[in-house]
Amino acid sequence: MLNIDNYLEPHYIHRSNWLRAAVLGANDGIISISSIAIGVAAASSTREPIVLATLAGLVAGALSMAAGEYVSVSSQTDTEKADIAREAEELKAMPEEEQKILAQIYERRGLKPETAAQVAKELTAKDALGAHVRDELGINEISQANPIQAAIASGAAFTIGGVLPLLVVLFAPVLQMEYFLYGAAIFFLMLLGGIAAKTGGSGVIKAIVRITIWGTMAMGLTALVGYFFGVAV
Repeated sequence: MLNIDNYLEPHYIHRSNWLRAAVLGANDGIISISSIAIGVAAASSTREPIVLATLAGLVAGALSMAAGEYVSVSSQTDTEKADIAREAEELKAMPEEEQKILAQIYERRGLKPETAAQVAKELTAKDALGAHVRDELGINEISQANPIQAAIASGAAFTIGGVLPLLVVLFAPVLQMEYFLYGAAIFFLMLLGGIAAKTGGSGVIKAIVRITIWGTMAMGLTALVGYFFGVAV
């Protein structure tokens, strides 16, 4: 028997949900913690305040990222469920009108009217709700969000990203710490951009340039704040 799975092309879109959360978390961890450390280091001549601020930012940031991702994705999931329930009610109340709507969707995608009507009829007979959820609402297994998965990916990635500048804070010389942090953060961001691009099957150079530019801006502005308001700590 022919197995269609052997002939399917490899795609990366199924990774988009967790990859987005992981990249966002790691990027935020690197930039946020590095920026905090740079800002405090610019106003401090001892290591202890920098370590304390970095640890506090790491813990608070990881929990905030996980909670925020869970809440936002849960809101999206609630909206999807409400739309699906509404669509199910409409299918019960006016099945013929809903089938016509489905046929019109297929017509707009390029099918001839008679072909679109036949496709809508056959898909409705097999799984009416599934067809409308997929083609009218645009919800499918790939696009559906998973709050727990997103929260874990985001929180864990933030922690991993934040630990990297923390290691620099612990071991780099205090007097030149801002420069060590900046250089290390840029390296970590470039590495993250490359890994994310490879995982998602996109262009590596473009991803590295994009993530490096925005990271540089964030850390530079934070360092300016530290110098501007800095006092000896």
